[in-house]
Amino acid sequence: MSERKVLNKYFPPDFDPSLIPRRKGPKNSQQVVRLMAPFSMRCNTCGEYIYKGKKFNARKETVEGEDYYGIKIFRFYIKCTLCSAEITFKTDPKNTDYAAEHGASRNFEPWREERVVEEEDRLARLEEEENNPMKALENRTIDAKREMDILDALQDIRARNARNDRVGQAVDLVARITAGEVESEEDRQRKLEEEEDEEIVRQVFTKVSMPAPPGLSPVPGGSSEATSVESSSRTVTIKRKADEVEPDIRSLLPESARATVDTKSASAPATKKAKSDLKNKLGIKIAKKGKVAV
Repeated sequence: MSERKVLNKYFPPDFDPSLIPRRKGPKNSQQVVRLMAPFSMRCNTCGEYIYKGKKFNARKETVEGEDYYGIKIFRFYIKCTLCSAEITFKTDPKNTDYAAEHGASRNFEPWREERVVEEEDRLARLEEEENNPMKALENRTIDAKREMDILDALQDIRARNARNDRVGQAVDLVARITAGEVESEEDRQRKLEEEEDEEIVRQVFTKVSMPAPPGLSPVPGGSSEATSVESSSRTVTIKRKADEVEPDIRSLLPESARATVDTKSASAPATKKAKSDLKNKLGIKIAKKGKVAV
C-alpha cells in the first residue's frame, strides 16, 4: 500500500500537462472560509447577541464595483446562531476595520464614536476656516499659543531632569569619596596593626649565638674552616621572657639534651693517639753520618 502523504509523485514518460482540461468556474464565485466575528453585533431578526470572536463557516466573495485605491473589498455571509438569518458584513480598508452591512447592527463602542466625533470636528473646522479667514487666523493663534505652552512645559521637564541628574551625580561622587576615605582609613589601620605585630615579634623572638655541643658531627662535604666555625658557634632563635630578660641557653634545652651536654663536659678530654712509626713497618733504616746502610 502506498503512502498517503508523499513528497514526490510518479509522472510517466509520456505525461503531457497541456492535455489536462482546465476547470472554468464563475467569475465571482463564493468561497467557503472559516472566520471569527470581527465585532460584537445584534441580530435584527431575533435580537440575539453575537460576541466578537465567535467562529463561523462563512461564504466569501469580492464586492463588484467597489474598491479603495485599488484595494479589493470582500463581503462575508454568516448565519445567526439562533434564527439562522443571513448576516453580511464587509471589509473597510479606509478605517482598517469591518462594516456591518445587512441582517445585524453593530453594538455601541465608545472609542469608535470618539474617533468619529474627532473626525467630524476636524472637517467642520476646516470648512469654517475656508469660509472665514478671521476664524482661521484665530485658530492659528490658538494653536501657536498651545505649542508654546507645550514647549515651555517640556523645557521645565528637561531642566528638572537635568537637575536631578546633577544631584544624583553629586551624591554618587560624595559616596565614592566617602568610600575611598573609609578604605584608606582601613588600610592605614591595618598597616599600623601589622607594624605593631612585627614589633611584638621582634621583642619576643631574637637570634643569639650559642656554642655547639661537643661531639657534633661535621657537615659532610664542607670545608674544614667552615666546619670549625660551625662547630665553635651556632645561631639559634629563642623566645625572650615577658620582662625582656635574656634567658639562659641551658634552660632552653630539654632535660635529655642538658644531661648529654653535662656528661660530655664532665668527661675527660680525648687522649691523642700515638703516631705509628711507619718507617719500622716498611723496613726502612736511616743511616747515620759516617755509616752506610747495608
